[in-house]
Amino acid sequence: MPFMFLRELIRTYRERDPAARSDLEVLLCYPGVHAVLWHKLSHALWVRRMRLLGRFSSHIARWLTGIEIHPAAQLGRRLVIDHGMGVVIGETAEIGDDCYLYHQVTLGVARTSAGKRHPTIGNNVIIGAGAKVLGPIHVGDNARVGSNAVVVDDVAADTTVVGMPARPVDRKPLRRAPHFDPYGMPCDDSLDPLLRDLEGLRAELAAVEARVARLTAATGPVANGTVANDTAATGTAATGVAATGVAATGAAATGTAVNGAATSPPTAPAAHELRPTPALRTPAV
Repeated sequence: MPFMFLRELIRTYRERDPAARSDLEVLLCYPGVHAVLWHKLSHALWVRRMRLLGRFSSHIARWLTGIEIHPAAQLGRRLVIDHGMGVVIGETAEIGDDCYLYHQVTLGVARTSAGKRHPTIGNNVIIGAGAKVLGPIHVGDNARVGSNAVVVDDVAADTTVVGMPARPVDRKPLRRAPHFDPYGMPCDDSLDPLLRDLEGLRAELAAVEARVARLTAATGPVANGTVANDTAATGTAATGVAATGVAATGAAATGTAVNGAATSPPTAPAAHELRPTPALRTPAV
């Protein structure tokens, strides 16, 4: 039985990883294989209530492979951990068959209470590099979790989620034949949910601009006439102000202004206009 488990595990690695050139290379050079095999030992110790030995065994495996798997975690068959460095699988996590995990994946907790704290992963699930699946949630069969996604809610079967927090992506129906999506990313022309919302807002803005343009074209002559009249009135007022300003300036320069009209200052009388003043006679005593 252990030999059959090892054979199908190596065969799965060779089917999904083009870089695997031989069974011996997979056995000697793939840390994901080492981590899964070591977990078999750690889990056997854990279920036999040798908890300290199980934890110590998993600690050694983490030191050797860079992959941390709690001895109480339940792993399905043909689990592939590609590259592996930084993968964390918590105590109450459950992983189905034919799953594929990339490096920096975390199956962690969203709360610190006792009981079920880690996610349950269905069959044939791909979780991309750096993804975080947190809490006692369920990821359905054939689901895809994009790289660096943060999943905090349940994921339905045959669904691809991306982003932070993770949101479903509209995808084409899955092919009937089994296929593999590297890093869990959709390879078709499906739009990211955020990008789809932005495109919808852009389309609505274009429709509003077109409607405003039609309304402006329909009421253009009236609006233009009103503007012309206002302009003319404004021009007249400006001219009047300028004239008043000139008059006021002239008044300031000449000295006196009456009702906005400038007057000259008084001048000296002419010589022929000067008449002698008769002398006053004093009566004789």
